[in-house]
Amino acid sequence: MKDKQEDEHFNDIYKKMPPEEIPWNSEQPPELLVELVESGQIKTGRALDLGCGLGNYAIWLAGRGFEIVGVDASPTAIKIAKQNTKKKKVKCKFLVADLTGEWPDLGSPREINNLRIRSKNKALISRGKQFDFVYDWGLLHHIPPELRPGYVKNVHNVLKPAGKYVSVCFNEKDTAFEGRGKVRNTQLGTTVYLSSEKELRTTFGRFFKIIDFRVLQIMGKVMSHVFNYCFMERKGS
Repeated sequence: MKDKQEDEHFNDIYKKMPPEEIPWNSEQPPELLVELVESGQIKTGRALDLGCGLGNYAIWLAGRGFEIVGVDASPTAIKIAKQNTKKKKVKCKFLVADLTGEWPDLGSPREINNLRIRSKNKALISRGKQFDFVYDWGLLHHIPPELRPGYVKNVHNVLKPAGKYVSVCFNEKDTAFEGRGKVRNTQLGTTVYLSSEKELRTTFGRFFKIIDFRVLQIMGKVMSHVFNYCFMERKGS
């Protein structure tokens, strides 16, 4: 079961740390995402950013014609994401939600109303076949393995037929964190769950056709990490 204190800890990070000091926060979109869009492998349409943080990648996509929804468990991150959207003068929708449970329960009505989501849009990400493209960039390694099958099923459910899904998370060979095994602690006090290619292929394979799976060394703000990169297409009609 996911620890709610972890969500609170992330919210504290967004409250207390300047955006430029948050290790995973970058105003520039990842090269892999840019490549997918500019090559036409991801076509302009409705997109869903899971674990959107301060909204940088959602804002980048919105500037390229995507109709995009960003979701994060941190109310502070969502508040800042909305402010960033206004600064950039693009249209994005942002929502506070815990993505590890049943997606129809997307936070309290009060949270939704505070975000000015109209009544007819309250189930924006909970009802099926809404999106052409879904991605989680650095979110999956914060979801415990036992919760991932339900999470991946929910991603499948919100995608249109042949919709695309990209997931990027830490590989088990990453040595940047404290501890041993696949459950590690970061310098900021968060927990990450490292994954092998084999286990992710099993988790994703039930619902998605895997188009491209790569294990990559990618330089972050502070150090390089070993990532699993998986580009997929929804199975089924």
